[in-house]
Amino acid sequence: MSEIWRRRSLRPLLLFFFFSLQFLSALSDGSLNSELGNQAKTHGNSHSKTGAKVLIVLLAVVAVGLFSFFLFKLWQRKKREEQYARLLKLFEEDDELEVELGLRD
Repeated sequence: MSEIWRRRSLRPLLLFFFFSLQFLSALSDGSLNSELGNQAKTHGNSHSKTGAKVLIVLLAVVAVGLFSFFLFKLWQRKKREEQYARLLKLFEEDDELEVELGLRD
C-alpha cells in the first residue's frame, strides 16, 4: 500500500516540475528578442533577471512544501508512537488489575 501511496505522491510533484519547466522555457524564448528588436536587447538583462527571480521563488516554494511535508510525516509518526505507548500502558494496567483481584499471581 505504501508503494501505491508513493506513486500518488509523486504525480503532483512531477506535474509541478514539468509545468515549471514549460514556464521557464517560455521565459527564455529567443523569438521574443527578434520581434522586439532593439528594445528587447536593451531590456534583455532585466528579462533574464526576472526569470532568475521567478526560478528562485519557485525553488523556495518547492523547498517550503517539501519541508512542510517532512514535518507532517514526522508529526504523524510521533502521534502513532504516542498511541502505541498508550495502548501498551492500557494492557499493563489490565495486568495489574488482574493481580489485584487475585485472578493471577
